[in-house]
Order: sequence, then structure tokens, then C-alpha cells
Amino acid sequence: MSEKKITEEEVKHVALLARLHITNEELKAFTEQLNNILIYMDMLKKVDTTGVEPTSHPVPVPTPFREDIVAPSLSQDLTLSNAPQKEKKFFKVPPIIE
Repeated sequence: MSEKKITEEEVKHVALLARLHITNEELKAFTEQLNNILIYMDMLKKVDTTGVEPTSHPVPVPTPFREDIVAPSLSQDLTLSNAPQKEKKFFKVPPIIE
């Protein structure tokens, strides 16, 4: 490899942010792999895309929609029947903001 696009310290930092525990061997492998990806991305940046319309998919794909059909839903009692905790007619969950 001719150039370094990413350092082991940067890979460690990303792993820390992602809460990934990686070994030294994985660190070296990931650094090399990410470096190769970044070098390839630099090659792609050099491609002339003038006049090429951006796409989100290589072929046109229609969005599948289904018709909304009103149907009866479960009763409140049946819905709450397996709830670990309930209060009156509601699910009871622990608070997440103090």
C-alpha cells in the first residue's frame, strides 16, 4: 500500500464509539481493510460523472403499496393480558428520564 488513509488510532476510536472490543490482530486487519476501501473511494472520485443522473437504485423499482383496510384490532384486555406490568388500562414501563 502506498498511502495511509486511516490510522490504527482512528480505527480504535471508531471501535470505541461503536462499543466494539477488537483484538490487536483485528485492529491491524480492519485498518488495512478500511485503508483499501478509502483508497478505492479516491479512485471513484476521479470518475467523470458529468451528465449522469443520480439514482437510488440501478433499475426502476416501484414502491409496493397495499390498500389500507380497516379491520378490528385486539381488545385492550387481550392486549394487556401478557404485559409484565400494567396500570389501569395501560402498559407500565420503567421511567427512562429522571
